[in-house]
Amino acid sequence: MRGDDGQQGAMFSYSSPEQRVPADHPLRPIRQMVDDVLRGWSPHFAVLDARSGRPSIAPEKLLRALLLQLRYSGRSERQLIEQLDYNLLFRWFVGLNMDDPGWEPTVFTKNRDRLLTGHIAQGFFDHVLAQAYARALVSREHFRVDGTLLKAWARQQSFQPKASDGLPSDEGAAGVGGNPHVTFRGQPRTTDPHASTTEPPARLYKKAPGQPAELSYLGHVLMENRHGLAVQATVPPATGTAEREAAWAMATTWPGSGPKTLACDKGDDRRDFVADLRDRGLTPHVTQNTSGRRRAIDGRPTRHAGYTARRRGRKRIEEIFGWLKTVALMRKQRHRGVARVRWLVTLAVALYNLVRIRNLAAAT
Repeated sequence: MRGDDGQQGAMFSYSSPEQRVPADHPLRPIRQMVDDVLRGWSPHFAVLDARSGRPSIAPEKLLRALLLQLRYSGRSERQLIEQLDYNLLFRWFVGLNMDDPGWEPTVFTKNRDRLLTGHIAQGFFDHVLAQAYARALVSREHFRVDGTLLKAWARQQSFQPKASDGLPSDEGAAGVGGNPHVTFRGQPRTTDPHASTTEPPARLYKKAPGQPAELSYLGHVLMENRHGLAVQATVPPATGTAEREAAWAMATTWPGSGPKTLACDKGDDRRDFVADLRDRGLTPHVTQNTSGRRRAIDGRPTRHAGYTARRRGRKRIEEIFGWLKTVALMRKQRHRGVARVRWLVTLAVALYNLVRIRNLAAAT
């Protein structure tokens, strides 16, 4: 029997978003873990808002919405708000009912900025990692550190010589309007006497010879080798020594006892860095720099089978960077300022851990 093509909308709905989402949907385990993290955070969120005035958007909903934006490659917060208006899956994950009004993009942005002041991203990352420790998914002995290039939200034309006060000037700009023509032909461009007018903390950097130098940050991750979970993440300035400094800072602060190894790329095969690791009691599984004269890795670590096994972990840590750049859209930052970039990268790495924990739990 043919059904009726009725066009009149129903006045009442007796179905909740919870009933609309399938029981085996991949977001359900992630939502459960997120709720477990946020359940005891009410005192931390209470200090972020004023005690008077109109009620703001709940910080828990804000955080869930930002996780959705990263998980589903949202290009902007305005696009995220649009999805929350009609996407039942998004409404269920955030915690909005069917009849709850949508949010204004500017209101969402203003409320989101309050989370930046409360170290929420790092706390969320630590609690997600605690869940991984509780499930015995994290190694306490074998780790790997690596970095990737994160392009800053700044154009090359904004890279100007610094004035006498240390701030970028407008020298070299010609023309009128908000986007003047800038030429750098025949002028040396280095980071020390120059800075971006729109993103001063960003620095000119390139990862390999032959590639263009771009205004960038460096994102570094410390990964445990058992299941490829990130245990620390940081965004230092893009300098030639940033990777070694970040590796040392992260490698000497993880919990646990017993023998530990740290795997790094061949750029870290330097005598001072390797000596510092050994003085700390760490076994350096650094890739040998066969073309360098100052290499420090000899036959002591390379004669063991574990050295080869640790080197294979490079593919796994590159998977983290690949996920951040393709899924979470971290290849080029959407925000300006070191605090916002570090905040969002930390939150994205925490989300990667959630996805990884869900996949590991489904495989067992």
